[in-house]
Amino acid sequence: MKIHTAKIFTMALVITTTPTIHAESNAELIAKAESAAPAAISKGATIMYRGETLRKGSNGWVCMPETLPDDNAPMCNDEVWMNMMQAVGTKAPFSTEKMGLSYMLQGDGGVSNSTPYHANHSQADDFIKEGPHLMLILPKKMLRGMSDDHTSGAPYVMWKDTPYAHIMIPIQDRQ
Repeated sequence: MKIHTAKIFTMALVITTTPTIHAESNAELIAKAESAAPAAISKGATIMYRGETLRKGSNGWVCMPETLPDDNAPMCNDEVWMNMMQAVGTKAPFSTEKMGLSYMLQGDGGVSNSTPYHANHSQADDFIKEGPHLMLILPKKMLRGMSDDHTSGAPYVMWKDTPYAHIMIPIQDRQ
């Protein structure tokens, strides 16, 4: 089998220029991702960081050390929630007939309560930065009549008028 020098050079260039995460960093990222949910869930979860799998899990959950790059908002999601996150990321339609669950026990980085696509979330009139919370996705018909008031401390609907509507359930008062 003849291998061309150009192909070897290209493969070597890719290998040497592809960023790697050091073992210490992986351990820190995994610990941060695991902090998003109770250990009964996070210890068996797949851990993903910016599209890369750091650890393959066994329980169907996916935990990430951040929701958006550098937002310091770890989260753990079930399959339905991961499908919704993918739809949000690609601006694709989304609906479900099943319940989906996500944990953010470290809180979130803050977003507009009405849209996932606000140009500058921190400047949104309805900006909300939630403390530790759970999130539920339900069939949209089950959200009818539920408030989207994020100021009361009670559960509320986020992104109510979008296909990505979900219930935010604060589990601790905001600081």
